[in-house]
Amino acid sequence: MNQQLSPKFDVRLAQSCDDLRAAQRLRYDVFIRELGGTGPMVDHQAGLEQDALDGFCDHLLLVDQHTDAVVGVYRLLGPEHATRAGRHYCATEYDLGPLLISNRRLLELGRSCLHPNYRGGDAMHHLWSALAHYVAQHKIDILFGVASFPGTDVEALAAPLSLLHHRHLAPSDLRVRALEPHFQDMNLIAPNALDRKAAMLQIPSLIKAYLRLGGYVGEGAFVDHAFNTVDVCLIMDTARLSQRQARIYGHKSQ
Repeated sequence: MNQQLSPKFDVRLAQSCDDLRAAQRLRYDVFIRELGGTGPMVDHQAGLEQDALDGFCDHLLLVDQHTDAVVGVYRLLGPEHATRAGRHYCATEYDLGPLLISNRRLLELGRSCLHPNYRGGDAMHHLWSALAHYVAQHKIDILFGVASFPGTDVEALAAPLSLLHHRHLAPSDLRVRALEPHFQDMNLIAPNALDRKAAMLQIPSLIKAYLRLGGYVGEGAFVDHAFNTVDVCLIMDTARLSQRQARIYGHKSQ
């Protein structure tokens, strides 16, 4: 932490254009400057990472009380938002058919990021606690969204992708599938040839956090050359969470 004072945080939904611009500026710093991505609506002059769905979503903001700076964001597309927008972001990468026909309340998570100075501390815990309240308030059944490995060198990611495929593949009723022509088979290394410990070390912390909560991955990865990432679709069914895990998201096991 590169702060003289331990940060205290507020977490709230964006309420104004200024709030949204603050979220988009942080996203630009992380996804464009840090990770080398781009997109058709990115405003390089203003330093804003934005797309056509932003206006339909709720934006969860983590604010450092000492500086009043937005240091973390989550973009939330709930059922009513998706109806108004007419689509989900993930639908550009995955066939969401199994989720869409489930008749359950879906929440798409996206554009999650933290300022580099706030990683490794309790900042993400504050965001997740607020997300848990949102999930309970809106009676969400299934959370999903794409999460990314940096870079597009699939060979270098063979071990973690194979580990996800062999140990965390979604059940058939939730198993979305990456779209062609960017589909990448994740079954790249046989289970008996896989160094699981080394593979786990390559998995980004956000993905590991979802897995610890009982999350699954869809079938296949999506190679996103525009964002310079290899994406997996993470799915979490609140009805399948253990009692301990369920408390985090405000649900009780049945």
